[in-house]
Amino acid sequence: MKLVLAEKPSVAMSLAKVIGANQRGDGYMEGNGYLVSWCVGHLVELSQPEAYDEKYAKWRYDDLPILPEHWQYQVSASTKKQFGILKKLMQRKDVESLICATDAGREGELIFRLVYHQCGCKKSVERLWISSMEDSAIREGFQKLRPGTEYDALYEAALCRERADWIVGINATRLFSCLYGQTLNVGRVMTPTLAMVVMRDAAIRAFKPEPFYSAELKFRDFQAGGERMKEKAEAEKLVAECCQAGSAIITKVEQKEKSEKPPALFDLTSLQREANRQLGFTAQQTLDYTQALYEKKLVTYPRTDSRYLTDDMAPLVPELVSVIQQSFQIQPDAPAPVNAAQVVNSKKVTDHHAIIPTKTAAGYDIFSLPSGEQAILTMLAVRLICAVGTPCRYAETIVEAECASQKFCTKGKTVTDMGWRRYAGKAAEDAEKNAEAGDLPELSEGMTLELAGVDLKEGKTSPPKRFTEDLLLSAMESASSDEFPAGVERKGIGTPATRAAIIEKLVQKGFIERRGDKKTKYLCSTDKGNALVTVVPEQIQSPSMTADWEEKLLKIEHGEYDSDAFMGEISNMVSGLVKTYEAVKGADVLMQPERKTIGSCPACGSDVCETAKGWFCRDKSCKFALWKENRFFQTLGKQMTEELARQLLNQGKARLTHCYSKKSGRYYDTTVHVETGEDGAAAFKLEFGGKK
Repeated sequence: MKLVLAEKPSVAMSLAKVIGANQRGDGYMEGNGYLVSWCVGHLVELSQPEAYDEKYAKWRYDDLPILPEHWQYQVSASTKKQFGILKKLMQRKDVESLICATDAGREGELIFRLVYHQCGCKKSVERLWISSMEDSAIREGFQKLRPGTEYDALYEAALCRERADWIVGINATRLFSCLYGQTLNVGRVMTPTLAMVVMRDAAIRAFKPEPFYSAELKFRDFQAGGERMKEKAEAEKLVAECCQAGSAIITKVEQKEKSEKPPALFDLTSLQREANRQLGFTAQQTLDYTQALYEKKLVTYPRTDSRYLTDDMAPLVPELVSVIQQSFQIQPDAPAPVNAAQVVNSKKVTDHHAIIPTKTAAGYDIFSLPSGEQAILTMLAVRLICAVGTPCRYAETIVEAECASQKFCTKGKTVTDMGWRRYAGKAAEDAEKNAEAGDLPELSEGMTLELAGVDLKEGKTSPPKRFTEDLLLSAMESASSDEFPAGVERKGIGTPATRAAIIEKLVQKGFIERRGDKKTKYLCSTDKGNALVTVVPEQIQSPSMTADWEEKLLKIEHGEYDSDAFMGEISNMVSGLVKTYEAVKGADVLMQPERKTIGSCPACGSDVCETAKGWFCRDKSCKFALWKENRFFQTLGKQMTEELARQLLNQGKARLTHCYSKKSGRYYDTTVHVETGEDGAAAFKLEFGGKK
């Protein structure tokens, strides 16, 4: 009997169906010599610092850095039942070996290995590595199982990533939170990403637009523009001189045949970027939709950083293109040419090939899908057809004219062969419109043309563009790419599988926010995000360092870098940070602690907010306060709590039970009223109930 362990129930069911495990058990399927179960994501996770020492339960600067010598793991509280099921299945005497069928990537490997080790299992492991959930791909995958030991380096890289994130996150978050008096979440990838948004917003705020001017010659059938000028008077003078001249001489007519190559297939990041541009989807939405399509067997594995197919897939491409074109009605009357060599290159495929529709998608009723999944599947289908197409060819004409001793230029563009753009939907329409708008009349050098007019054009220089998710994903992908050798494929911070989650986490933590309309949303830094980047040192917010770490993780994955050396670098960096970092002077102005409002001040009506020592009026000139260490309530044997403070503020009174009288030694119930003196300070009165 073999135990197959998948990452999700839906994936497990698909695997079970193909291999004949059709008998349902509690948390697993069984049949045909197989048991099939699932992990439900991360069943096992790194323990919190207090698991190593109880003193870490309280955040203290003096306890830093926290660097575990022996890492501890715990079973996630929400998935204990499923973990128990897996442990029993692994311990079954009839289970001879296991098949790791979690997602074929770094995180999938980690999920399986942590459960395997936490269960204390020693049985042999084989690895299922597939890029499609189609039945045929699953059957082939089970026929080509690999020894689990071949993926030990992948597991090492996953462990290093997880532990590095823990060390940086735990220590940096506690360090800055202790120094600045409020929770400041810091992350190995999250903070450099935030820094990019903060820096871009700062550049936009600092930008000062500069006006520029130019003269534009108007002929009967086209226009030609002159060079930009900083001074308006200079441009006005040129306009007057051109008007006086009344004509221009064509000094240059140059025609070039040009072509535009078909776009590459999608990897996850390029798909997320395109979906954000065209549809306004967030990176996380695109990943969720694509993952759902993958589990429905309609597309191949989504978390890939490759934009090519493997060499052995070349013979399959023509038939796939044909059925997808007809099924999705992509110019069905014009059969798409298929140049498979353009999309095939095994040397550029890492763990998984590019994302493409499967043959199953061709026979699927796509209108039964949710609208988001429909849109992504259609985008993938169109891209497949375009990627194997012929170049879009066009003739470009460059014309130069001289008037009043100054040079004026214009360009024309005529599409001669739409090529791949014929199948590109909206892109094809745009190309045709641009081609129509760019036509120029027949011109030759030496011709003299009468002017129909001369216009003064005014403009202003533009600030840097705000980040959309498209632009931020691009920045994350290429961060510090100029610092890596030309042959290095993976650069930047984060991975295709994690970048969407990083952006969502920044939004959820309140460091950035989305602004704009439904179609175009910009990612803008908040005051909280700006404040964090202000105080975090360069080594934590540097995309360069984080990109370097990502590159080393990839080398560990390929067995080219020592994992202990990597973890040593992380630990040394954090230790140095704790020893040398000093709080930024004046940062208290930026780092106003987050204060939760619990009611209105009875003295002045302002908000009453919680601080470390109690609940105080936001108006600093007001004396009203409810201290947590309140002597009046301590004499009653009571503690001032948030709920008690809320009742006093919202109702002016609160019922207290089981109060203790030191004088009589008895317990009693009473109602306490809050009033304010002339200076606004709180005063309390008791309305006695019956003594017991």
